[in-house]
Amino acid sequence: MASMSSSLSAAVAGVYKRVLPCPPAIEFSSHEGKALFTEALADGLMNGFFKLVSTFQTQAEPAYCGLTTLSVVLNALSVDPGRTWKGPWRWFDESMLDCCEPLESVKKNGITFSKVACLAQCAGASVQAFRASESSLDMFRSFVEMCVASDDHHLIVSYDRRIFKQTGTGHFSPVGGYHRERDLALILDVARFKYPPHWIPLPLLWEAMNSIDEVTGKSRGFMMIFKRSKAPCYLFTLSCKDEHWRAICKYVLVEVPQLLRSQVFDNPEQVICTILGSLPAAIASFVKWVVEVRPAVDGPLQKIDKDENQRLLYKSEVLQQLRETKVSRLIANINASYCGRTSANENLEDMAWQACCQGAAAFTGINCLSNIKCIKKEANVATKGEMERAVVFSNRVLLNGCEQVVDALVPKLPSSTSTTDICECSSVEDSFYPSTRDLLAILLIALPASTWEELSNDYVHQEICQMISIEDLPTELQLEVEHVFEQLVLLKGSCAE
Repeated sequence: MASMSSSLSAAVAGVYKRVLPCPPAIEFSSHEGKALFTEALADGLMNGFFKLVSTFQTQAEPAYCGLTTLSVVLNALSVDPGRTWKGPWRWFDESMLDCCEPLESVKKNGITFSKVACLAQCAGASVQAFRASESSLDMFRSFVEMCVASDDHHLIVSYDRRIFKQTGTGHFSPVGGYHRERDLALILDVARFKYPPHWIPLPLLWEAMNSIDEVTGKSRGFMMIFKRSKAPCYLFTLSCKDEHWRAICKYVLVEVPQLLRSQVFDNPEQVICTILGSLPAAIASFVKWVVEVRPAVDGPLQKIDKDENQRLLYKSEVLQQLRETKVSRLIANINASYCGRTSANENLEDMAWQACCQGAAAFTGINCLSNIKCIKKEANVATKGEMERAVVFSNRVLLNGCEQVVDALVPKLPSSTSTTDICECSSVEDSFYPSTRDLLAILLIALPASTWEELSNDYVHQEICQMISIEDLPTELQLEVEHVFEQLVLLKGSCAE
């Protein structure tokens, strides 16, 4: 008997779930909850439930509710993450949602409302976010009804658990259904280890969203996430993970309007020159160009397939359209030095190498780039046929002791395109992917219209507005500008937090 007892392990005390406070909640699996489900289903207000429950998961960390909720919604919408999760499978997981906030920070402190909205867009979805303080109960109810009746629009709510008499404070979860007659919303709680799915009176949910987040000093809210009509294929993205992003965002959205208000300008050239002359040095870390990468399983410099070629051609056309805008030409005419205003290591080969390192980390699911070492860099121009214009950078990397080859696919402008008349500092790199001049041009065009309202000279204001108007731009470039503008709007909220 003694030998048996010595082999037993001591039990460790812990918490197994919580008792759901009812009321105000109604447990989904209860008799009443099932009846509510049946009635809401017959009313056509449970359509979104089935996609959500098909991808539903429990948050892996106590503070991961925002990441888990977004993972569930992105997978329910069939948004392709463009990177592997495990083995060959592409599937959103919390660990992949790190473009806006380091995972260690989220694990420790959670994540804010604006950051979740920013993450949704970074992940490839479209998002409409509303703080409760800036909307209304009727508006919220209309979004709830629209989303639960659809299987391609889903609603995420950020609320204070204490309003429901639950333990904890701020929380994120998706809304899975709505009972119109009793005005109840179905909360699919991603903390399944704590509370089961439950019905909550919609006015009470609104009250919980209209509470103040003590971290940001702003109210919580709701956001509608939906899939874009076509897969994103963008040249540029705004980075809110780099340490400089807050200062640059503040400069772009706050200090530039103040700068325009404080001076009198005689022509558009003076306006652009003043803005460029006061730009933070780290602007290239805020506006970044997107490089497509792929693992080169059979060795470097593989043939570019049809889909890859189409995306590269699309990006090449957008870049060419951007360089033909008045803003881009004006930047070059003001001072050619702005075209090459880059850090010493900001050349095409080095930046492609950085992209390959990030890709290698993403393909293997690691977060520490310090585990990656360069072995060899190679470049080759793929020129099969007139329609295939690309530079393939194949980098051999050592990843945790294992060698891996990663290709970076960089679109090349047509050989007939002349950059010398656009920018005196044109270089070999300038013929390929975006230079810093291009980053500045897209940023200026994407600035909110209110930025230029500070100009006191009506003539200059009119000229600038005409110059940055997107109405006459080609459709492809319009989509690019709208993407950057949407990111600016979302980052404005994050910056205020």
